[in-house]
Amino acid sequence: MEHIVTAQDAVTAFAEFMEPTAAELEAIEREMPLVLAEVDLLDAQIVCLDRVPNELDTRRIRRALGRVLAARAALANRTDTVQSGGAA
Repeated sequence: MEHIVTAQDAVTAFAEFMEPTAAELEAIEREMPLVLAEVDLLDAQIVCLDRVPNELDTRRIRRALGRVLAARAALANRTDTVQSGGAA
């Protein structure tokens, strides 16, 4: 009979390359307003899943969508983003 052994130690072993770099952490910080706006929109949509949205729900979704669009526009218009690839 052969024993089945998990490879958890190999999968969850600590390695320095698994940690996020400073550039990755900065990118996360830059995108955080968009992530939070999308979470608010998702929360507003989840509330309406099991019922017909009333006027207040509709306004909440519309405002949340506006915040998502504004956050996306602000993120797209940032001038301090680093160009990657072969952009000239």
